[in-house]
Amino acid sequence: MTNRALVIGEALIDIVQRDGQVLGEHVGGSPLNVAVGLGRLDRGVDFLTHIADDERGRRIVEYVEASGVRLVPGSTSAARTPTAAASIDENGAATYTFDIEWQLSGTPEVAPPLVAHTGSIAGFLDPGCLATAALLDAYRLAATITFDPNVRPALIEDHDQAVDRINRLVEKADVVKASDEDLHWIDPTRTPEQMATAWQSLGPSIVVVTMGGDGSFAVCAAGTVRVAARPVEVVDTVGAGDSFMTGLIDALWSLDLLGGDRRADLARIDVDALEGVLRAAAHASAVTVARAGADLPDRAALQLG
Repeated sequence: MTNRALVIGEALIDIVQRDGQVLGEHVGGSPLNVAVGLGRLDRGVDFLTHIADDERGRRIVEYVEASGVRLVPGSTSAARTPTAAASIDENGAATYTFDIEWQLSGTPEVAPPLVAHTGSIAGFLDPGCLATAALLDAYRLAATITFDPNVRPALIEDHDQAVDRINRLVEKADVVKASDEDLHWIDPTRTPEQMATAWQSLGPSIVVVTMGGDGSFAVCAAGTVRVAARPVEVVDTVGAGDSFMTGLIDALWSLDLLGGDRRADLARIDVDALEGVLRAAAHASAVTVARAGADLPDRAALQLG
């Protein structure tokens, strides 16, 4: 087992448009943001994705490598690099239209990781979601499994099938982070607290729910912890959830609670330690929302913030 993270999931180019005019193109993708965020915190990271060896794909490769992230061989076999067209309305809200294919082939050329993370499109989009789930099964003996459903309704044709796939990944995971919006889409009849408790009973040691300006809470065997959002001048919320997820993983890493051999210790985390983990994650997210775009902080920025 290595002292490295493996992040599995989509990388894409966000094409930002307003009134039919392209304002810019930015590297994006929820798992990519987590990989880059961990890399900027000086954690060893391997990133398995599905992009093309084209101009946009090469831009993604340069972006992740600039943060110290290693792209897993075989990640550039797509016919074209995925895109997400983000149309901005007069209120500043974005509507996404995706052009993405998600598939994986073979076993990644990496040693068993300390922590394996996935989320978003990689968890539900055919055909690659099945390979994603199989890889997590393969790594679970050695690695802590972390998961963020980060639902993308625009890509989901069968709600029940997607929810079933999300629940199966929750069962495999040790740490799950979801937004209250994700949970409402998954089951609008239950409160976030009811959903988190139900998910934690499926197997995860920790289930965390983020609620934007209303802060976050986490459920573990020892109880429930709530943390207020940090007061900050918000520029935009792009990447806020991914930065929170990065902060969660990093804080648990610092507590030496990652790795298959630490699973029992993670399951016994107490509420005080969990509160500290949530505060660290909230801090990382606050630094990100004070910046434009998904610009996740490095260690120096966290110390300054």
